[in-house]
Amino acid sequence: MTRNTLSEARTKIVATVGPACEDEQILAQLVNHGVDVFRINSAHGKQEDFERILGKIRRVREQIGFPIGVLLDLAGPKIRLGKLLNDPMDVEIGQEVFFIRGSEPTTPNELTSNYAKLIDEVGLGDRVMLADGTISMQVVEKTRDKLRCSVTVRGTIRSRQGINLPGVSLSVSAMRPEDVDNALWAARNEVDFISLSFVRSAQDVLALKNLLASMDGQALVIAKIEKREALGCLEDIVDAADGVMVARGDLGVEIDVAETPVAQKRIIQVCMDKMKPVIVATQMLESMHHNRRPTRAEASDVANAILDGADACMLSGETAIGDYPVVAVETMNRIMLSTEKMLKDQPAPAKTRFFSRVHPVTSAVTHHAANIAEAIEAKLVVVASRTGGTAWVKAKQRNYIPTLGISNSDPTLRRMCLFWGIMPHKVDQLDNPEKLISDVTHWGKSTGMLSAGDRVVYVTGTGLLNNTHNLLVVNEVPAD
Repeated sequence: MTRNTLSEARTKIVATVGPACEDEQILAQLVNHGVDVFRINSAHGKQEDFERILGKIRRVREQIGFPIGVLLDLAGPKIRLGKLLNDPMDVEIGQEVFFIRGSEPTTPNELTSNYAKLIDEVGLGDRVMLADGTISMQVVEKTRDKLRCSVTVRGTIRSRQGINLPGVSLSVSAMRPEDVDNALWAARNEVDFISLSFVRSAQDVLALKNLLASMDGQALVIAKIEKREALGCLEDIVDAADGVMVARGDLGVEIDVAETPVAQKRIIQVCMDKMKPVIVATQMLESMHHNRRPTRAEASDVANAILDGADACMLSGETAIGDYPVVAVETMNRIMLSTEKMLKDQPAPAKTRFFSRVHPVTSAVTHHAANIAEAIEAKLVVVASRTGGTAWVKAKQRNYIPTLGISNSDPTLRRMCLFWGIMPHKVDQLDNPEKLISDVTHWGKSTGMLSAGDRVVYVTGTGLLNNTHNLLVVNEVPAD
């Protein structure tokens, strides 16, 4: 497996697939430069497009021999402008525009929306922001069928631009009919992760989980935090979700942009406390859409996300539509490797952290395996896992010693691609510890990753205690 190198970055890279990287050769290059999970954005395209992209990812997966994960990002109830009478339209500060009911403007200064209840739910004095907050206006008069708005931040309005309504309580569901259909498609096609947009409560997450359960879907549900309401019940949402995405684009519009860095740190900390993986997303290397080098601020942004405790960083337009998708991934990987050197000297948690997904015995054995590995300067920790739970626990310990997550289950290996510091590796079976050690030793020596005298710590099970990893073995790689 070309990607299993003990020196690769521990922090995972999620890359969005789009026209700039959809060619299979480019996808393969992205994997070899560090991508762990490919994101399919359902806001762009139909299911036939998703089928085509997924087929390419599967072929690349087979070609490289790396169990690359796939994340389907549900578009959610994104509110957008309708068609303008004059497109585009420049607006200046103090200019008045009108939101009207229906879908057909009759004058150039009239705007429509795809959300039928917008005029009912937006009130006098509320802010209306367009194009990710680059244009802002305030409601100065409201009638039954019209909102009169005064522009407070100038800009160019275009048809289908996104609308944000900071502080407005909307009745729209977190999943539209298209999202339900796309989630069912993901379940049928064994997609590994599904992210839910515009989450406002834990109930939104549970609704998607129930939908997937009805299809026996095994995808992990990632809650996107991009609404102010979500910050108000963050702990409950993290409890309900399998993971979280800090979606800084819409979040930075829904709350004051000055609050966004603090909100990001809080979200990451809550995920660390509750042992849930967290992805930091949006504009991480934005300037690399058209440049081969990021700004210093962007490099610092990636580094600070890692130091805060992010499990993964995500590239959006940089790989989907950017001029240099491979360079963007390679650059992010280099930033990660450089930043992670600071993590080597961080002390391991003093106490065992228990996690509802695994047996307490497994949590205790995994915790102490990391401590033993550090004490004896082990070259590698090997964690056997049928469902990924043991690897999940090991990932949240933030132990810097390279960890091989081994399983005979392809879906489990793909889920490991989102777990910090876990390198997925397939084995034929997990029930024979002696054979497992022999196979890993042979693999390590044949790839040059292990040498005679290297110490390896194994966490596996004996079969004597059901559903637990209760065997910890230290093995020294033999000379022959």
